This record gives sequence, C-alpha cells and structure tokens, in this order.
Amino acid sequence: MTGQKLDGGIVANSVKDRVRKAVDELRSSGVIPCLATVLVGEDLASAIYIKNKQKACSDVGITTKDHKLPESFSQKEMNSLIDLLNKDNSVHGILIQLPLPKQLDEFSTTSRISPIKDVDGLTPYNAGLLLTGRAILKPCTPSGIMEIFDYYNIDLAGKNAVIINRSNLVGKPLYSLLLERNATVTTCHSKTKNLKEHCQSADIIITAIGNRTKFLLKADMIKDGAVVIDVGISRQNGKLVGDADYERIIKKASYATPVPGGVGPMTVAMLLKNTVTAASISKGFDSS
Repeated sequence: MTGQKLDGGIVANSVKDRVRKAVDELRSSGVIPCLATVLVGEDLASAIYIKNKQKACSDVGITTKDHKLPESFSQKEMNSLIDLLNKDNSVHGILIQLPLPKQLDEFSTTSRISPIKDVDGLTPYNAGLLLTGRAILKPCTPSGIMEIFDYYNIDLAGKNAVIINRSNLVGKPLYSLLLERNATVTTCHSKTKNLKEHCQSADIIITAIGNRTKFLLKADMIKDGAVVIDVGISRQNGKLVGDADYERIIKKASYATPVPGGVGPMTVAMLLKNTVTAASISKGFDSS
C-alpha cells in the first residue's frame, strides 16, 4: 500500500481563503486587523520568519507594525513595549519572535501580553483555557495540525495517539487538543523507555524533535495504516528534512505529512486566523 500525502499547503490555502473573507467583513465594519511583530537582535533565521509572517499578513489584508530591536534590549524595555502594544487599540495581535536573547525571560515576556492579543496562545491565561477546552486563541502549530485532520476527515475518536514532544509550543497544547477529540494520548520524550513499542501501537504519531542526529522515525517503528504527522525540521546535506523517513513511511502509513510542505505552512496560516479572530474579539464581533 501507499499512503496519502497530507498537503499542508492546500490546507493552509483553505484557511487563508477563510481569513481573507473575515478580513473583508471586518474592514467593511471599520476594523483593520493588525499584527504587531517584535524581533530582538540580528538572528538571520528569526528575521526570515518575521518577514515571511509579515508577507503572509499582507497577502490576506492584515496590516503589520514592525518592531526591530537591538540585541541589548532589556527586560524593562521589553515590558514597556508590550504594555504600549497592549494599550494600542489599533493593534489586535502581538507576536514576539522566539527565541529571545539570554537577558530576556521568555515566560515573563510572553506572559505580559494581553490574553486577547496573544496570537501564539502562550500566555498562562490562554494555556489554562486550553486545558479546560475553552480556548479561542490556540498555539499555531498544534491548531494547524488539527486543521489538517479536519480537512482530510481523519477521525480521532478512540484512536491511540503518540506525541513525541513535551514542549509548551507543541506537545503540551497538542495533548489537550487531541484529548478534546476523544483520542487516547501518550506523550513521549527524551526519558521515555521503549519508544519504538509506543510508536508501533499508535494509530497516530506526531513527532516534533527537529534533530535528525538524535532521532529518526523509521518505517519499522510504525504499524500498517498509521497516520504520521511530522513537525520536526532540520537541515541535512543542504536539504530540509523532518523527523520521519517519509519516502519509506508513506509506503506503510495511511497518511503522512512531508517536510517541507506539511505542517510548516499551517503554522503561519493559523497565525493569520488567530490575528483576525483577535480583531473580531476586540470589537465584540462573532469570531467564527
């Protein structure tokens, strides 16, 4: 058998189409959705990520306010900037590009963002809502994965799902989202014993390690017909690769995401969706 490729580009475009319609409706009501981006330092990869996110915003009609800050930017200065953006009624979403320089505390920084402008879904308030099943602004990558499941009509109820990641960005929020859909969820990590056995019993595997020198999901680690979602991304021999041996796994899985072209496009698409949702919430409109 050969499984079906889960094309994140196609799913992302469907999300962007919905976002464009929502932006048009908001603009006709006098609301111009706006995302404030904050980049500290000169990290090239982070600068590229910010530029791509700003371009994606422009493509769907969301305006951006760009804040490029020096490497020496202090925590006090960062706090003041976030306070200003929280009070700015023309700004609906605030994106702090991570990672931050060592003098800036990521938890303190992201926690200071107003929950209704938290388009990354990282504040303690929104994380708590996610645990109770009431979150509106959800972390972009996990919610993008759920969009892929929905687009391809992959039913999660009663399925055994294994997540190979326990980060605040992916593993932990994804656990809650899968549980909401009635999956039976196991979280695996660097201290997990018998990882291969966990994977072989899984109907759904979501891996997000991002380091091929430490971990590779091989075809003999999955069962026939499994669904494999590959969030990992790293560079090997000048090429972008994921955690999974896609060419071999797709011959055994029912569905699998490639790298690139799988989960990656979804992360940006969900940022756009969260921004327009935040704009709707700020004006008291229906965010659907």
